Amino acid sequence: MLTELEGAGLLEGRDVLTLGDLAPADVRRVLDLAKEQKAAWAAGDRSRPLEGRAAALVFMKPSMRTRVSFEVACGRLGLQPVVLGAADAFSRGETIEDTTRVLERYVDVIVIRTFEQAQVEAIAEIASVPVINALTDDYHPCQVLADLLTIEEHVGRLPGLKLAYVGDGNNMANTLLMGCPLAGVNLAVATPAGYEPLPEAVRNGERIAASAGTALTLSHDPAEAARGADVVVTDTWTSMGQEAEHDERLEAFDGFQVTPELMSLASPGALFMHCMPAHRGEEVSPSVIDGERSVIIDEAENRLHAQKALLSLVLGIGSVKG
Repeated sequence: MLTELEGAGLLEGRDVLTLGDLAPADVRRVLDLAKEQKAAWAAGDRSRPLEGRAAALVFMKPSMRTRVSFEVACGRLGLQPVVLGAADAFSRGETIEDTTRVLERYVDVIVIRTFEQAQVEAIAEIASVPVINALTDDYHPCQVLADLLTIEEHVGRLPGLKLAYVGDGNNMANTLLMGCPLAGVNLAVATPAGYEPLPEAVRNGERIAASAGTALTLSHDPAEAARGADVVVTDTWTSMGQEAEHDERLEAFDGFQVTPELMSLASPGALFMHCMPAHRGEEVSPSVIDGERSVIIDEAENRLHAQKALLSLVLGIGSVKG
């Protein structure tokens, strides 16, 4: 956790299960390397510093953005991606220990997108190779690294900004609670009553914010959260696996849609972000998500660059030149 890693900047060999596993210097290194690699690729650099190594990409949940961005990131690094679905690993009656012990003999890193955070933690406890959480029901660290990269590209800085998250207290809210203070960003979270972030995520966020000297507020008031924000973020109200709750959630989230009126309370030129898939007319108005302040496509692209940097760092590559 942060208290053990204060001042750390080396990610080689480490697991990334939540952003609480990182120190501010680690987040800064991921963002800096992502920008360096992104610029180098655009300039025509096709070096493959991880040629001959392999990554297991395990998808217990269906995926489009996560799968494509990780596969392409691996390819650009020279890292062979081995894609496994729910029918291939961790769900065939074999123990987690047996599957993990075999996988680590084949690959240099395990990336997994699954339902339970406990499963990722169990794999990391066993594995001798780094384990990266590509999404669980509780946390989404790779997405928030991409979000921070996107904000910095558009605004030019991170420290001192205010980010407002409006909507469900889901894995995005839980992860922003740690990611924002690690980057020096003030955070206001507004959720309906009964849909708050995980208490553990709140505790970790408050601890990191106290160390970083950033503001962190939680409320049930979208207008208060959005007021003066430099970035407004939302996510789907009904996540994968919650489809039976859809109608109930629509009623509970009444008043939490990100509308032009809500955006008008934010700072002039405030960005709008959404990790997608998005449901226009539910969590966000079409005119907001398709408007000039929306950066959702840049945000989606930056999954590739943030994850490429993260893979590089946990496998010991600290620059485009290796």
